[in-house]
Amino acid sequence: MSAKRTERLLNLTICLLAARRFLTKEQIRAAVTAYAECPTDEAFERMFERDKDELRELGIPLETGTHEALFGDEIGYRIDRGAYALPEVTFTPEELAVLGLAARAWRQASLSHAAGTALLKLRAAGVDPDETAMAGLEPRVGDDPALQPLWSASFEGRSVSFDYRTPPADTPARRRVEPWGLGVRNGRWYLVGFDVDRQASRVFRLSRISGPIKVTGAPGSVVKPPEVDIREELRRMMPAAPRETAVVRARPGSAYGLRSRAASISLAEETGSEWDTLHVEFTGADILAEELVSYGAAVVVDGPDEVRDAVVARLRALAGVA
Repeated sequence: MSAKRTERLLNLTICLLAARRFLTKEQIRAAVTAYAECPTDEAFERMFERDKDELRELGIPLETGTHEALFGDEIGYRIDRGAYALPEVTFTPEELAVLGLAARAWRQASLSHAAGTALLKLRAAGVDPDETAMAGLEPRVGDDPALQPLWSASFEGRSVSFDYRTPPADTPARRRVEPWGLGVRNGRWYLVGFDVDRQASRVFRLSRISGPIKVTGAPGSVVKPPEVDIREELRRMMPAAPRETAVVRARPGSAYGLRSRAASISLAEETGSEWDTLHVEFTGADILAEELVSYGAAVVVDGPDEVRDAVVARLRALAGVA
């Protein structure tokens, strides 16, 4: 499924899920950008009919009906929230750790813009949307601006180019890369791929990329060699740095990303405490402190002092305290 079609279906789902009442075709057409851009009524009808069938094939409970007692012939559409909502689901601690990492990885997705646009247009059309109905629909992506375009290019099999700074050079150089995949090493995101100009596989740290990512080539034009393992490439090209261990207290049911790589965890129910105790290996106090601050009041650092001091310094900066 193309990115445009996926975005259109998500936008349509957002509209129908957030609506408190049935929406007419005209209201839907005005709210969903792709429909509003249809040049003719016939083009809209064809696209809308295909999308309705697609949603139903995906298992989304699309309803038809009307709230107008005097004008019942005007059919509207909505998603049955009761049938759409998942039943109560339970996960093991390991599964929760993976879900926590996934949620942390997708923290600023472009869907935020699509969702906001759809809801804004619904309000303009006189429809009062229920934004709480969209809980769990909007994914999120990591903080590095290069992550999302590189992830998409790797998934679609397209080449990329970008300006890359390699210490000790002050001026970034242009790099052309066939991306194979992304991974995390020592708390940082890296791109693994084939450097076209150097005719060799390379690893690029995302924080050293400056400026926008240019995506070129047709989808599927880049294929990762079957023998390439992203994790092994990172291990081979990025030797593990010497590690230390931090002791961190975390509230039960929080900090899943931290838990996923903890060397050991003492649960609160086992120790009679209000906190779980995590022993987390790290390569640099500043790197770990950046992550710990993102968990807010859910975590407390017991040691070592360098990590605790780094966290305190960041919290003071956020609070504007000297």
